[in-house]
Amino acid sequence: MIHKLALQFLHWKLVLLLMLKPLGIWGIGILAAIDAAILAIPMDLIVAGYVWSDRKHFWAYALMAALGSAVGSLVPFYVGRAGGEWVLLKRVDRSKYEEMQARFERHRWFAVMVPAAMPPPFPFKLFAFGAGVFHMRVLPYLAAVFVGRALHYLILAVLVVRFGPEIVVLALYAVQRHALAILLCLAALGIGFAVYAIYKRKLKRVRASVTECEKESF
Repeated sequence: MIHKLALQFLHWKLVLLLMLKPLGIWGIGILAAIDAAILAIPMDLIVAGYVWSDRKHFWAYALMAALGSAVGSLVPFYVGRAGGEWVLLKRVDRSKYEEMQARFERHRWFAVMVPAAMPPPFPFKLFAFGAGVFHMRVLPYLAAVFVGRALHYLILAVLVVRFGPEIVVLALYAVQRHALAILLCLAALGIGFAVYAIYKRKLKRVRASVTECEKESF
């Protein structure tokens, strides 16, 4: 039964791809929006196919896929905003929830942009959901998703132009094989960004205090 449902699911994915392929660059935007909103689609492979068939305009396909992803990611974002707080509070207590919210608010841009730039099977929809739960503003959220996805797809497109579409399969295999190491590197980067942000904030306060003391001395 499960195998039959999986085959039917794959069938409808293929139908969707065949319907939207003739739309060209608009089709890739629609597919990216569907992928980010509800239905998991192998977007890296699709972008690679589009880029390889029209290498001259690789940047356009990458940016359109990023734009479609940003628009589609509004679905999990608004789902999180509508009822995500209630879902989280059923799993963690109020103090833990407020701690998570404070952490997200300190680094909200990177908390969305970095996951958006990650390759599959990184669960970006969870971060989109979290951005909605913690009431991130819509325009900064869209900008963060677009920048992250644009970085991801532009790097992918450049690699495809340089090495061919086979590089995507090799990259996906490497990500799955070394997922733990990649997550540790990302965690290290996140800590680095957090330390840098704290340092800049403290440096700003020190400078403000020095300026205030100089004014008082005069």
